[in-house]
Amino acid sequence: MIVPVVIAGGSGTRLWPLSRTHYPKQFLPLTGEKSLLQQTLLRLKGLQHEPAIIICNEAQRFLTAEQVRLSDIPHSPIILEPEGRNTAPAIALAALKALETDPEATLLVMPADHDIAEVEVFLDVIAKATESAIQGKLITFGIEPTSAHTGYGYIQKGQSLERGFIVKQFVEKPDEVTAKGYVESGQFVWNSGIFMFKAQVYLDMLKRFNHDIFDACFNAMQNQQDDLDFTRVDASAFLACPSDSIDYAIMEPLTAQQDDAVVMIPMAAKWSDVGSFDALWQLLEKDRLQNAVRGDVTAIDTQDSLLMSEDKLLATVGVKNLVVVQTKDAVLVADKNNTQAIKQVVAQLEQKSRAEIHQHREVFRPWGKFDAIDEGERFLVKRITVKPAARLSMQMHHHRAEHWVVVSGTAKVTIDNQVQYVTENQSVYIPITAVHSLENPGKTALELIEVQSGSFLDESDIVRFDDEYGRADLQQGNFDDHTE
Repeated sequence: MIVPVVIAGGSGTRLWPLSRTHYPKQFLPLTGEKSLLQQTLLRLKGLQHEPAIIICNEAQRFLTAEQVRLSDIPHSPIILEPEGRNTAPAIALAALKALETDPEATLLVMPADHDIAEVEVFLDVIAKATESAIQGKLITFGIEPTSAHTGYGYIQKGQSLERGFIVKQFVEKPDEVTAKGYVESGQFVWNSGIFMFKAQVYLDMLKRFNHDIFDACFNAMQNQQDDLDFTRVDASAFLACPSDSIDYAIMEPLTAQQDDAVVMIPMAAKWSDVGSFDALWQLLEKDRLQNAVRGDVTAIDTQDSLLMSEDKLLATVGVKNLVVVQTKDAVLVADKNNTQAIKQVVAQLEQKSRAEIHQHREVFRPWGKFDAIDEGERFLVKRITVKPAARLSMQMHHHRAEHWVVVSGTAKVTIDNQVQYVTENQSVYIPITAVHSLENPGKTALELIEVQSGSFLDESDIVRFDDEYGRADLQQGNFDDHTE
């Protein structure tokens, strides 16, 4: 039986400011109402399979779990990587996990951040590939190129087979001249990043070509621990693992030996890795002037552009071939033909330690979300939403006091062991160093305004005493900037 493996890591820097380190593109509804991760999972509904194995970064565990829950796809506990090490180690963890219950497990490896419009075509190709995978072949899926794209890797076709081609070689992202030559030759396809093979065959190849990765992942899985919906691997063992992609670690050295073990099966579905704003523009519905528009936008004498506004009126006049993206805390204006260079913007912001590269102004937590709507010297105002029956940790702050005003719903507030209920239009004050917690006892969302005041208002000023999400045991301050 097929075991789907969904790799939900990655940061999607070329889609900044929509995609952020702590809320990357796979969690965003870029091409429809569902996120790319949810679309990836929902494709599996037409496929007979064992529970899916999902792999994500520690920092995105609750975000991943919530989106998986909403997708209603059977899955194993989500494997947490202490730190990203690229696709080869991630797949190794999944292979080792799959073999725990099925020594003949066949993995279908899929990135969580791709768009495939024709699901039926995708499922048909997977069905045709299964037999070859069971026979011990490593299957990759190729997309017939529609342009000389320089943002994709390519696969060169070798000997023709009944259902595909032996892979002659994998090649990395080419320059424009080289890409044109590939497309004109008819011998190259785009590398979709989707693979299929038996778990044991993958591990055998990993031991053959990159034993260091195999050893680190094997050791990491020996001390795995289940935690809520997650499987935690041994952090010290995994952090010793080299970082490498499946292409570099296995596929390229294997094909370089002219081995016939790697087979490419063409996939005629409309596919995109949604790796840039230009790619996103191509996927979205456009008006008669070829503008793709999202949000509150007024476009005058504007054409061939991607215009996206999160919460403000966006107006353009007399422009062409632009990407204009407005979020609550950033605005991007770029030439649509040069969006690959956005990663240079992210690199500069990284050097300046700007928070905007890591998270949006609106931040999601396992209990709900908050939006930092205003700040100044010695004060910060947040709009907080708490899910029904959810509770924040019992905590204390050394440097700030807080004032909560309930906008809708009912809040159960504990301050120094004293419990009170605060309803709409009522408020409560939490002094500095008071041990407190907030809970929504109701069946609808709780909305409140929080006003912080004090000498230090950073999220690291939290000491947790009790937390149902397992954060009280983490080192103070390390989690709030990165996770829930």
